[in-house]
Amino acid sequence: MTPQSPLLDQGGAGGKSPGCVYLVGAGPGDPGLLTLRGLECLRRADVVLYDYLVNPRILTYAAAGAELVCLGRHGRDRIVPQAEINNRMIAEARAGRCVVRLKGGDPAIFARAAEEAQALAEAGVRFEIVPGITAALAASSYAEVALTHRDTASAVALVTGHQQEGEPASTLDYAALAAFPGTLVFYMGVTTARHWSNALIDAGRDAATPAVIVRRCSWPDQQTIHCTLGTVADDMASRKLRPPALVVVGDSVGSAAGWAASGNWFEQRPLFGRTVLVTRPADQSIEMCDQLAELGARTLVQPAITIGPPPDWQSVDAALTRLHEFDWLVFSSANGVQWFFHRLLEQHGDLRRLGNIKLAAIGPQTAAALSGFHLKANMVPAEEYRAESLAAALVAQSKGQRFLLARASRGRELLASELTAAGGAVTQVVVYQSDDVTTPDAEIAAALTEGQIDWLTVTSSAIARSVVNLFGETLRQTRLVSISPITSATLRELGHAPAIEATEYTTAGIIAAILRDKT
Repeated sequence: MTPQSPLLDQGGAGGKSPGCVYLVGAGPGDPGLLTLRGLECLRRADVVLYDYLVNPRILTYAAAGAELVCLGRHGRDRIVPQAEINNRMIAEARAGRCVVRLKGGDPAIFARAAEEAQALAEAGVRFEIVPGITAALAASSYAEVALTHRDTASAVALVTGHQQEGEPASTLDYAALAAFPGTLVFYMGVTTARHWSNALIDAGRDAATPAVIVRRCSWPDQQTIHCTLGTVADDMASRKLRPPALVVVGDSVGSAAGWAASGNWFEQRPLFGRTVLVTRPADQSIEMCDQLAELGARTLVQPAITIGPPPDWQSVDAALTRLHEFDWLVFSSANGVQWFFHRLLEQHGDLRRLGNIKLAAIGPQTAAALSGFHLKANMVPAEEYRAESLAAALVAQSKGQRFLLARASRGRELLASELTAAGGAVTQVVVYQSDDVTTPDAEIAAALTEGQIDWLTVTSSAIARSVVNLFGETLRQTRLVSISPITSATLRELGHAPAIEATEYTTAGIIAAILRDKT
């Protein structure tokens, strides 16, 4: 069912809700700069038409099943013409779909929101414009560049350094800009930097006026380059800078020199400029990616395995009908918790089916998954969150005890064999299917080949095997981070010893290991 836009009256022709379009600003890059309203719109979207400069992590907030359409990347894909974008939005809305047109920065700042809104209005399509944080405002905070200053600048002008195709460059009044009593921010001015900087100087602006180039503002590879109006073009050329970048020009920029002397807060984060490849299933990578990004890392996701329902639920359903026969329900992963309880709730309505059964979890993340169902684990190993530790903790209670193990379609048999050997009665049920991903993303494979990935995380033996199959010898171009000795042993068997190993066998342990390893 198409989500109903709050802008529209309930109901349409034939009872179907009419379509709508949201023109949403995604901000300059950092997903944390997306507004709450923008997030709400993404979560109700049927179709997301996004610019290539939008951070891919923002797309993870889109509604499950939403159609995600990139509108082209310069030098790689066909760039979708504006008229075609307008027609697509109108057609989707008329079909009753909720459309998000996702733009970098703010939709009304050099992002053609006026053209799109006019096209939608003329077509009779209802729309809403959702503001975003424009790059100039983000640069002020993320690059510590003063746009205003009580002594030097009481005004800010946002200027495009790139004119519309076919439009003469002289449409900008450089005399007025040179005399402007404040700060100038040039958007889209990389390829034309020599023209507009010389034009400003010729119009009377001092060539020694402080300036700063901010490239990929708020992204993990942000660059901040302090210079002057007279040197900005040469600095760009010598560094071979490519868009997106903006240039801030004005005396207020000089007031930030004290900040810049020791680097700014954003670029001083411990993992800034480093890249981590996360290989967990896509929907389970978000937490790790968020934590790494908070430390400044650029994160890429290449799922090595996929998680899904078992081929059939027969054995699980049979166990659910006789839960009262078991003393312990044992989970060796958070995935097992999710799949088991979703099936229990689907088939039996609520958690009272558990009765007096006790719950065991292999580690804190699995215990946290139980708490998501308002359940507390009766047993979690005190340390070394692996099958050996869980087995040891349970063996003391095994004599005459009955255990139900909710597990993956593949994995170690140690837990079941140890409990059985100690006199326990063990029943195992497969509550989720784990399959290998067989084809890597081409861009990620290229980044790995080119040595652009600093660390690659390996969080299970199944992932270890799949990662080796996916990338083979190319893995020697990065540093493998193993979650535990068991996973490390699997990697060594496959000929790829990990560079580092977590001392705590959790996501937090992986991140701590990376922080210790950084040089």
